[in-house]
Amino acid sequence: METKEQILQLILKENLFEKTLILKRNEIFKSIGSVDTNLYFLEEGSMKVSIIDDGEERIIRFGYRNNWLVAIDSFLTNLPSPFEFKALKRTKIHVLSKNQFEEILNSNSNFMQTWNDILQDLVLQQMEREIDLLTHSPKDRYERVLKRSPQLFQEISNHQIAKYLRMSPETLSRLKKS
Repeated sequence: METKEQILQLILKENLFEKTLILKRNEIFKSIGSVDTNLYFLEEGSMKVSIIDDGEERIIRFGYRNNWLVAIDSFLTNLPSPFEFKALKRTKIHVLSKNQFEEILNSNSNFMQTWNDILQDLVLQQMEREIDLLTHSPKDRYERVLKRSPQLFQEISNHQIAKYLRMSPETLSRLKKS
């Protein structure tokens, strides 16, 4: 069993989630400027992580079924985060506190290595996203995200994906047809 899956199984077996929440469609779960050091496991539904830039929403990433979600900046620094988390549809999430998570990591050196691997992967994903947004055409961005995250197109609306890719819904529609 993969170590990430082992961590989840330990959390489930030991009943370490502190609570389970059901979010309604369009419910804001984490507000811009709030401190949030919890980790969230999405059992069902989908969420978006966004910021506001000059009054315009910029979608940073999505979370969907069987994904973990965290305001990584706030988690690491205990400081307010510019990110907003919003449910895109009815979403069921489990909450794990930072303290509880750190206890789990400290219980097994393999878990700590897995956390380091996850952090490295997040950095690489963010670099790839920055490169996509800065250098590639809409067609290239679409093809790269389709290759990288095909589940995205099954879980998230075209309107939200277009905003994420920084293109019009019409452009995304044309690219999907071609």
